[in-house]
Amino acid sequence: MPNIGMDLNRYILEEERKYPSATGSLSIALMAIETATKIIASHVRMAGLAEIFGKAMKTNIQGEEVQKLDEFANNVLIRILSDSGHFYALASEELDEVIFPEKGTGGKYIVAFDPLDGSSNIEVNVSIGTIFSIYRKNKGTAEDFLQGGDKQIAAGYVIYGSSSVFAYTTGTGLNAFTLDPSVGLFLLSHKDMKIPESGKIYSVNESNSKGWDKRIRDYFDTLKDEGYTARFSGTMVADVHRTLLKGGVFAYPADAKSKKGKLRLLYEVLPMSMIVEQAGGMSTEGKGDLLQAKPEEIHSRTPVFMGSRKEIVQLMNTQFMSK
Repeated sequence: MPNIGMDLNRYILEEERKYPSATGSLSIALMAIETATKIIASHVRMAGLAEIFGKAMKTNIQGEEVQKLDEFANNVLIRILSDSGHFYALASEELDEVIFPEKGTGGKYIVAFDPLDGSSNIEVNVSIGTIFSIYRKNKGTAEDFLQGGDKQIAAGYVIYGSSSVFAYTTGTGLNAFTLDPSVGLFLLSHKDMKIPESGKIYSVNESNSKGWDKRIRDYFDTLKDEGYTARFSGTMVADVHRTLLKGGVFAYPADAKSKKGKLRLLYEVLPMSMIVEQAGGMSTEGKGDLLQAKPEEIHSRTPVFMGSRKEIVQLMNTQFMSK
């Protein structure tokens, strides 16, 4: 087992050595993501001084206002991941179409990412984050991003908060690394993360509750009756990170306004589902395992519930018994 304090790059290389047939391509791809997120982390810390607060005066494909830091994070990830030469294609939540980098023609992998999750929280200094998901190149077209969650070979997130934490999995458990800004290294801080079997926190935007299905309202009313407390920041990375550490459930149900859900399947839900399940938790859209879901297109949305096994099984039982 790796030791607490091990540098992320060294950890990646140590993991590579376990597979004699490994070419090192995935390791370099992961290191490219690490480099990009270090740059983003440094600018997040300086956001109030570097004139990258505020709106960029444009909207993205989702119809959401783009923040200057959104645009910066997106550009950094595109530039560094494209230059790595190990990604055949890139898909960003901020862009309409898939990018095929010139240097990536020989790349084995494709990557989807949300460059800055929770960007509406930037100016109020609430935690924000980056989410990424890696697949193998298959057909060599944009359809490769529609393979489905069970085809992911790696997924991770970075949370930029009181500290910057890089958590990722390649399907053999979940580990997280905290950035030491004095040396510029992500150091192992959470080894073999396991979500508690149950918790006492639920994380959901209750302002949408009037538009939820009655079964969903009943489920959260039951949690309240059982003594659960509410914690919701509006940044999925932050809320899921807390759920991983404390247990409970994170949810963004469908409602009358967002009938297919609000969160993006490819950029947010599938990678976070892989992460939660690698930590021993569960994820569902309300009926089945979300890792079995396949996006219909790169910006598909879905309802989502993820967290400790007890809370997700309870939800599934509530859904089943109410039909």
